[in-house]
Amino acid sequence: MRYALLIAERPGAYDGLTAAEREAITAEYLALRADPRVVGGERLAPADTATTVRAPDGDVLVTDGPFAETKEVFGGFYLLEAGDLDEALDLAERIPAVRMGGAVEVRPVDRP
Repeated sequence: MRYALLIAERPGAYDGLTAAEREAITAEYLALRADPRVVGGERLAPADTATTVRAPDGDVLVTDGPFAETKEVFGGFYLLEAGDLDEALDLAERIPAVRMGGAVEVRPVDRP
C-alpha cells in the first residue's frame, strides 16, 4: 500500500542551528529519500513563495503567500510503498521535523 508522509515543519525550526547541524539534518532527509520503499518525494520552497487560490462566493481570488499564519508549514512529502500502517509510521517517526517541533501526517494514497 502507498502512503503519503506529509511533512509539517515548525517555522523557525532551523534558526540558530550551525551550518554543520543543518547539513546533518539534510543528510537525514536524503538518507530517508534513499530508502528503497520511498518511491517519491520533494522538499517545497518556503511558504512565503506560495500563491493561494480561493473562490469565495464563486469569484476566484489569487493571493501571494500562504493564506493564514500557522504553527506548522507544509515543507515537503515522501511517497512510501509500505506493507502496512505500522511500517509507514516507523519511517515517519525518523523524519527530523518530528523531533524539531513539527509533525508528519501519514495518509493512505487512495488509488482507484
